[in-house]
Amino acid sequence: MTALDPAVARVLDRQPRGAASDEDDEDALIAALEDEDDHTLSALREKRLEQLHSEFSRARALKEQPGHGVYMEIKDEKEVLDITTTTKLCVVHFMKSDFARCRIMDEKLRVLAERHLDTRFLAVDVGNAPWLVVKLGVKVLPCVICFVDGVGVDRVIGFEGIGAQGMMGQNITARELEERLLRSGVLVRAKMGDEDSDRGRVQKEVQRSEEYDEDEDWD
Repeated sequence: MTALDPAVARVLDRQPRGAASDEDDEDALIAALEDEDDHTLSALREKRLEQLHSEFSRARALKEQPGHGVYMEIKDEKEVLDITTTTKLCVVHFMKSDFARCRIMDEKLRVLAERHLDTRFLAVDVGNAPWLVVKLGVKVLPCVICFVDGVGVDRVIGFEGIGAQGMMGQNITARELEERLLRSGVLVRAKMGDEDSDRGRVQKEVQRSEEYDEDEDWD
């Protein structure tokens, strides 16, 4: 995939999460790019506008494909196999819905799914995928496995390697998780900015729980 011009990337990433991909949105992005390009040579400006239009059209096409731009729970392990083996980039969260830390991971992945349209984001309850759990050696939750071209290339166990997380992981942000997944090659490029401020909201949700699952081991 051709690297995006930095100015084009900045403009694209200003879109609100979940924004509709219609002509008004594209016109607004073009206007924003024109503002950035006031002192840019016309040839470079045209190249940037062409790239912006191409990326916008590609994003619109991806949003029309089932499963892109959303975080989905899959309850059939055969369907999980089908998706991971036919999708170039895929993130699969093996979880239990009653685990507080799995709910934290769910929130962060949901945010990333809205931004990273090139990557599929799936959630799988371990109770619904016993064969996959054994096959992939899932023993600690949350467990996020990164698939590229159908091959598991990396995994995040618990909150290992994600920012300066607390013991329960409630202090991580979507941006920190994005940085970790970028190292796996399962995301195309960084898209989360400094405005990522979901840390406090999710932390409060977890603190309202009467008790935490003290151990990540579930089996």
